[in-house]
Amino acid sequence: MALTWTKLSYLRQLGHSKILTRCVSTQFTDIPQIDEEVAKLLALKAKIQDAQPQKFVLKVPKGTRDYNPKQMAIREKVFKTVIECFKRHGAETIDTPVFELKDTLTGKYGEDSKLIYDLKDQGGEILSLRYDLTVPFARYLAMGKISNIKRYHIAKVYRRDNPAMTRGRYREFYQCDFDIAGQYDPMIPDAECIKIVYEILDNLKLGEFVVKVNHRRILDGMFEACGVPDDKFRTICSSVDKLDKTLWEDVRCEMINEKGLDPDIADKIGTFVKLRGGKELVTQLCEDENLKKSKAAMEGLTDMKLLLHYCELFNVSDKVSFDLSLARGLDYYTGVIYEAVLKGAELIPTKDGEQVGVGSVAGGGRYDGLVGMFDPKGKKVPCVGVSIGVERVFSIMEAKAAQEKVRTTEIDILVASAQKNLLEERMKLCSELWDGNIKAEMSYKKNPKMLNQLQHAEDSGIPFVVIIGEQELKDGVVKIRNTLTREETMAPRANINEELKRILSAL
Repeated sequence: MALTWTKLSYLRQLGHSKILTRCVSTQFTDIPQIDEEVAKLLALKAKIQDAQPQKFVLKVPKGTRDYNPKQMAIREKVFKTVIECFKRHGAETIDTPVFELKDTLTGKYGEDSKLIYDLKDQGGEILSLRYDLTVPFARYLAMGKISNIKRYHIAKVYRRDNPAMTRGRYREFYQCDFDIAGQYDPMIPDAECIKIVYEILDNLKLGEFVVKVNHRRILDGMFEACGVPDDKFRTICSSVDKLDKTLWEDVRCEMINEKGLDPDIADKIGTFVKLRGGKELVTQLCEDENLKKSKAAMEGLTDMKLLLHYCELFNVSDKVSFDLSLARGLDYYTGVIYEAVLKGAELIPTKDGEQVGVGSVAGGGRYDGLVGMFDPKGKKVPCVGVSIGVERVFSIMEAKAAQEKVRTTEIDILVASAQKNLLEERMKLCSELWDGNIKAEMSYKKNPKMLNQLQHAEDSGIPFVVIIGEQELKDGVVKIRNTLTREETMAPRANINEELKRILSAL
């Protein structure tokens, strides 16, 4: 009956009173007839819509954006910094398809699996766009039977998330991943990943930051000590993961109302997730009577103590905080987890003095079981890695550069002419500079005005202008003008490449 009322309401909205009267007169005794009338109406509506020309709106899809030359220059600077760091730590790079078999991605992301973009069935394989770079990396290891590699991968990923463009949250975005796969002694590769995060954020000069660290075994032990049922560990973990974006009272309500957790258990969790510190917190938790009963908690705390010690040796401990509110909701994490957060970055309005930042710019952790999920024999390859959230970094650096002049090309020399009919000479000189691996350009006009050429050099930030004129051609020289100081010097035309390289090397 509810379905019938829905259909009748639909008829009323469309103003089909005759059909509505006929349907009501049946007194709901001829439901198939009502279904038939509604089906006819829907078919008619679709036909009319197809016949009418639709107004085309020129825009990018929701959650995506274009990048202008200035923004791309900033992006390239960020990528350069990130890649240099990855290479400094000995990583090699790979690439994987932008889409994967849907079964490859399914069941790896917990509650976030609903954010995967599924592709339309084309009569062949069922495919989805990649959600991250970690699961494809694990599939790559399993397929190639690779047990040891240190790799980086920079590529776009896709998520059906609610975008927040000003916060750097998109549906299409880049990830910069660094991962170490292989059987090594505890916490050594994990500490290096934290060191990499430290180096990148420090070199990008984004401001003060903190790298939060926790351990999945500690979280499991904490849930066990608080009385969380085993089958709710992962779903409660997903709720705790939201503490970086929302308040504890909201997370508590979700645990109780949506996930059926006992309020007393939720309150016990609340006492733990507010704890943060360093080695002293590890010691404090090791003495907790409830946690002592949990083997998982004790194993995690042993790892955490060693990790914090290695962070001291890598000189990054001043930026590292052991934080029990850090959960990272992805199902594949098995050990240490970490997340870098910018201090004071876009704080959500507070309640009762509580502040929640949304400035996460990097995250990662250990996932020892993921490769085994793809191996026919279940062979595990221990892995640990980190992903730099470069879109968030781009947003911050773009805001900082809003009032600055950013060069969008790398041209060092503008070849200019002082008189008319010197196009061929400019073309010869440009060709010579290009052959000498010097970055140069010229005006595409046959007889450009000298003032316009000099103005272009200033506007584009080109450091030097090489000027040729009739007198310079007779004397076998060229004039070199410093765009910034406007000083001019003469140089022999015969060895102009060597002279320009000497000048440019001094910049």
